[in-house]
Amino acid sequence: MIQNLGRHILGEYYDCDRSILDDTERVERYMREAAVFSGATIVQSVFHRFSPYGVSGVVVISESHLAIHTWPEYGYAAVDLFTCGDTVDPWKAHDFLAGRLGAQRTETREILRGRLESSHPLPHKPMPATA
Repeated sequence: MIQNLGRHILGEYYDCDRSILDDTERVERYMREAAVFSGATIVQSVFHRFSPYGVSGVVVISESHLAIHTWPEYGYAAVDLFTCGDTVDPWKAHDFLAGRLGAQRTETREILRGRLESSHPLPHKPMPATA
């Protein structure tokens, strides 16, 4: 049986609120809220504002990561939502972010990662050794 270790959504967010896309604190807050909303466990986050504008950042989650790069001058954001296991729903994070960023249009592509043949469940983290 073919199983997947993770789901990776690549998102294109168009016609977003430009003031939000250039606000590091709000972008980070919304990304962290999206992680929680999707059921993920946050490890840490790092965000940076570029000059003259634009924000890049990543929220590292126990189940992988959520990342973003914004172009406020175009009202555009590239979003990367990668989750492992079956307890986190990256589509919930996508919908949450699209709403918070004011995206008028989105395009997405989902890639199944770690397509492995296995007759046993594939945990997203190593299992402890058994005796």
